[in-house]
Amino acid sequence: MILVTGGAGFIGSNVVAALNEAGRADVVVNDMLGTEGKWRNLSKRQLADIVPPGDLPAWLEGRKLEAVIHLGAISETTAADGDLVIESNFRLSLRLLDWCTQTRTPFIYASSAATYGDGTGGFRDEWTTDALRTLRPMNLYGWSKHLFDQVVADRAARKMPLPPHWAGLKFFNVFGPNEYHKGSMASVLCRVFDEAKAGKPVRLFKSHREGIADGDQRRDFIYVDDVAAVIGWLLATPSANGIFNVGTGKARSFRDMIVAMFAAMGREPNIAFIDMPPAIRGQYQYFTESDVSNLRRAGYNAGFTPLEEAVGRYVGGYLDRADRYR
Repeated sequence: MILVTGGAGFIGSNVVAALNEAGRADVVVNDMLGTEGKWRNLSKRQLADIVPPGDLPAWLEGRKLEAVIHLGAISETTAADGDLVIESNFRLSLRLLDWCTQTRTPFIYASSAATYGDGTGGFRDEWTTDALRTLRPMNLYGWSKHLFDQVVADRAARKMPLPPHWAGLKFFNVFGPNEYHKGSMASVLCRVFDEAKAGKPVRLFKSHREGIADGDQRRDFIYVDDVAAVIGWLLATPSANGIFNVGTGKARSFRDMIVAMFAAMGREPNIAFIDMPPAIRGQYQYFTESDVSNLRRAGYNAGFTPLEEAVGRYVGGYLDRADRYR
């Protein structure tokens, strides 16, 4: 069996879907379904079990698993409860790392591009302990992920016991089906689609930085299918150990994404540029772009879906349909 923590969430449910599509029915999801319809992310899936987070320690006792894919976390960048975030994102990760080390179980976990902070130091996934110490995450979520990266890197540097195969994944701006429960944390494309379809203009921030056009703030947008493909490759490649950026390596603008959305709808772009709130202007990131050379050196040679193709797939296959779920 393969355990996927956070398996009812956005990335997790797409990983579960990819495992099912690869012929795996022995997938166990560890997650809270809640009362907001999150179960729909799994409504088309075949599962061996769904384990609530509180039951996981007892469920793991005496188990033999093929792998643990640890994606569960409080992922809101606005999260403010430090004790809850550390318990959920850091201490639970430590317990799973120790369990996988003791049972010799491969362990793939989600880190985040939020560990890079404002990006002034670049986005190179150098995971030596010295390199990691230079990072300054800007929010509690990023810091919790950074703490765990440092523990894993320190154990590797000291040649302390680790799982036989392990990988940490620094996800950049992932978008795609099953992100609908994320609210304000969902991708811009997901948040604006319904209004755009209703004929309303899509509002993007003006630029308040010289030399950068309105709407030309850039992110490394990666389609969720590509993220699932990287995880599938890692499961099949036990020699690939380390912390890896997971992005396309090519930053694109928010305007590019929205223009691609209107093209997928067969419409001319309808974009209105609005002032960025003064409260966030000083800390707003104008550019993120992953360096994926570490992943390439490890042997991953598949391409990444171009933005226009990915947006077209998302709009035509999900957002513009009655059933939006994968």
